[in-house]
Amino acid sequence: MTRAPQICTKHPAAAQNAAVSFDALLDPGELLTGTPTVSASPSGVTVDNVRVSAADLTVDGALVPTGRAVQFRASGGSSGTTYVLTVTCGTTSTPAQTLPVECVLAVVDP
Repeated sequence: MTRAPQICTKHPAAAQNAAVSFDALLDPGELLTGTPTVSASPSGVTVDNVRVSAADLTVDGALVPTGRAVQFRASGGSSGTTYVLTVTCGTTSTPAQTLPVECVLAVVDP
């Protein structure tokens, strides 16, 4: 499984937006489609508002074109805990692919 290079950090009380790029995994012209899912390990962080990007955005300093990233909001979690989020989404390729990408979410109390 591919691991995203960025490490997202958030405060335990924050509900924070994040995004994961699938750009390096997709062929030219291929886009993400459908309803992506995000699972967390260990449990304890809540992820909602999961969607395919509807506009160009910057992820970890790189411009990611529309439809090539998954955005979500993370809330909760225990301070000092590092969560591995598995983000999974289908693609428009023929035949269609289902691609999982892991990203790291560190909950810290500054």
